[in-house]
Amino acid sequence: MAFADESGRSSQKVMDMTFAHGSGGTMDKPGGHKMAMVICWLLGNGCLLAWNSMLTMQDYYEYLFPDYHPARVISIVYFPFALATTAIFAYHEAKANTRKRILIGFNLFFISSLAIIILDVATSGGGGLGKYIGLCLIVAIVGIAEGYVEGGMFGDLSFMCPEFVQSYLGGMAASGALTSSIRLITKAVFDNTNNGLRKGAMVFLSITTFFMLVCVFLYAMVFAKLPIVKYYRSKAASEGSKTVTADLIAAGTETQQIKLADEEGQKQLERLTTKQLLVQNIDIIMTVILIYALTLSILPGFLAEDTGKHSLGTWYAVVLIAMYNFLDLIGRYIPVIDALRIKSRKVILGATVSRFLLIPCFYFTAKYGTQGWMIFLTSFLGLSNGYLTVCAFTAAPQGYKGPEQNALGNLLALFLLVGITLGVTLDWMWLIGKGW
Repeated sequence: MAFADESGRSSQKVMDMTFAHGSGGTMDKPGGHKMAMVICWLLGNGCLLAWNSMLTMQDYYEYLFPDYHPARVISIVYFPFALATTAIFAYHEAKANTRKRILIGFNLFFISSLAIIILDVATSGGGGLGKYIGLCLIVAIVGIAEGYVEGGMFGDLSFMCPEFVQSYLGGMAASGALTSSIRLITKAVFDNTNNGLRKGAMVFLSITTFFMLVCVFLYAMVFAKLPIVKYYRSKAASEGSKTVTADLIAAGTETQQIKLADEEGQKQLERLTTKQLLVQNIDIIMTVILIYALTLSILPGFLAEDTGKHSLGTWYAVVLIAMYNFLDLIGRYIPVIDALRIKSRKVILGATVSRFLLIPCFYFTAKYGTQGWMIFLTSFLGLSNGYLTVCAFTAAPQGYKGPEQNALGNLLALFLLVGITLGVTLDWMWLIGKGW
């Protein structure tokens, strides 16, 4: 995409005036790049930590609710709520208060994580249909929270530098690796104690709950005040974005500067519509849908219920999910090396389609293979998922103005969840012919 040079010069002029104020009239290079990347990583971690906590606790849920297929039902409850919330925000993204949206989401993550602990304590660690329904209601709240946070963060970071998007995606993958690591540790520590499965799960959830509070603090008190973040948000405002106003005010940007950016933005208000962005990026959107439709058609339901009994016993599903999460994390950092990052949209889409060959591989491995081969396949599933996700998300926003990048970030988050929802629905097909 190419835009008028005059538009770019006007935007730069507003940013120069914004950052010259308070520095004696000279333009300082905005700092805080490394700190911003660290916070993006932590916020990406927090975005999926509540969900990944539920995902890695499947051994506990299978023990409590053996007749209710929790590995599949929890997913099928979670994603429609996340999808519907994200769709609403994607439609209204140009008018949304991004700061308020993201803070509400992280607070909902904290409340829902705490609620699971309270529910377990109130029922003395028992199972039953009533507790299962309560768990599903909490899962729905977590889904709504993701709809608030994920699209808001992708939209916010899409008009900043690609490294922030990659760091955020890396944090999302690290969330899975981190939860798997903590779950393995807590499971090992309490494995031979009385009621050890429950104790490990509760310690694990307590860590998750505390981390949600950390995310609220980082986004509310630290991220918005970093000079480089203020720089990009001022640029977005100068290009017509209304979503960054609350963050600029929270960062201490004076009303006069925001008004100047707003006036400049009004001159550049013409932007591609959401429909036009959708048409222009249909290849990336299909890529994102297909990546997650395949992944979630296998993880976690198939891995938790359809791989048979093996020497690892109750550790088997936990190990498989852990391997997926660790390799997903590694895959998201391979594109840091520019020569290893796929830039062609056609090649990214082709590689995504080729992953569907994993379906027969998983089917025959579950039927005839050993647990070693299953661990290998699960690892490759994670590696390819992480790698292709970063390639797609960093390729999409290039060449657009701030408001369009924000809209595109929200669209990518929406269709990522479309792919996930499709995947968790297709996951039930593994049960065909098994009497359920």
